[in-house]
Amino acid sequence: MVDTTGLIRAVDHFADRLRAAPQSRLQRSAAAEALQLARSLARWAQEIEEPGVPPREMPDAGMFAAADQVTVAGRDLAVVLTREAEVSEAVRLVEEAQKRAGV
Repeated sequence: MVDTTGLIRAVDHFADRLRAAPQSRLQRSAAAEALQLARSLARWAQEIEEPGVPPREMPDAGMFAAADQVTVAGRDLAVVLTREAEVSEAVRLVEEAQKRAGV
């Protein structure tokens, strides 16, 4: 079993920063960046769980739901990853999204 603690921490940190961000920051770019990340992580998890099945797209639930969407998608992915390299890549994606979001 692979240790996904680093991914959970990165996802939780980004989500906490989003929850603490002012509405103006969410409107400018942070929420859109978070949604894009959540969709990528969810798609990745679905491709592992259901290979060959077209992935469903995570809906846009609004800027105030972005933190929760990142949390859910990141934790879902953490459950299905099987290699350390995948965990490292997922952490990198989360950290880069957080930088682009500016939170």
